[in-house]
Amino acid sequence: MVTEHATAPAAGAAATPDQNSRVCFFQGQYVRLGDARIPIMTHAFLYGTGVFEGIRAYWNPDEKQLYALRIKEHIVRLRNSCKIMLMAEVPSVEDFSEIVTQVLRRNDFREDAYCRPSVYKSTEAIGVKLHGLTHDFYVLAVPMGDYIDTEKGIPTGTVSWRRTSDVSMPSRSKITGSYVNPAFSKTEAMLNGFDEAIVLTNDGHVAEGSAENLFIVRDGVLITPSVSEDILEGITRAGIIEIAAHLGITVKERQIDRSELYIADEVFLCGTGAQVSPVASVDHRAVGDGRVGPISRLVSKTYFDAVRGRLPEFRHWVTPIYKG
Repeated sequence: MVTEHATAPAAGAAATPDQNSRVCFFQGQYVRLGDARIPIMTHAFLYGTGVFEGIRAYWNPDEKQLYALRIKEHIVRLRNSCKIMLMAEVPSVEDFSEIVTQVLRRNDFREDAYCRPSVYKSTEAIGVKLHGLTHDFYVLAVPMGDYIDTEKGIPTGTVSWRRTSDVSMPSRSKITGSYVNPAFSKTEAMLNGFDEAIVLTNDGHVAEGSAENLFIVRDGVLITPSVSEDILEGITRAGIIEIAAHLGITVKERQIDRSELYIADEVFLCGTGAQVSPVASVDHRAVGDGRVGPISRLVSKTYFDAVRGRLPEFRHWVTPIYKG
């Protein structure tokens, strides 16, 4: 049962609330984020036994509208992750989507925002297992701009850490504990002087960035690893493939060798956080001429127009948060 407990500031309020005053959904109620707390014995805190999604919402200043990006697709994937983690009886796609919409609306964002719904093992117990545990869920939202550079192109480096295999920790699910692997990768890359990591599979093929899917361009063709290459089944990745079809660009899903990154015409990363981020270099080797390539630029422009509700062909991607 949903209980009315807290509301967002009135529309048009001048002051932006601090993070603890933002509205979230927690244990069946809309409450202040600062009041949403879990005990330290919570199983998900002890063992990382939770799943989550990241949903972007984009402010369109011309329309004075906040557009949430692909809510239902994210919730479908979240429910699939719950199934993998033995968590049944979660809200329906429709009910979960409505809570996401309400959290965004109650916070009255007039800027780009990030929403995180999560389902987690809430039993307070020590013991490594998935079965026989209770679970709960929350939805929070905070302002968020660019996660990594989306304009100039970033330096990247392959890392020694390998993407976890599906037989060890399924990357197709956003399991909280599994993000230690991307953390190792990102930190190694940054300590080595790069902005982002490129992670390989156990057999040495390209998987993705630390937390982004990857595309390369060769001879005008977009190429990306298949979903069987231990990657997240990315919603942004699927969107890029849809954009490519709209633009008449051929897409191939196949294995990519590490050395193929060095001779690619273009490389870019994509994801909810990263959005579309061109890669300027890999392992100190310039991608193409080191500048953002034409296909990356065209895909990026189309993507950013689509997520702000500016393209009729992609209006099915976005949900307007504020009622007209």
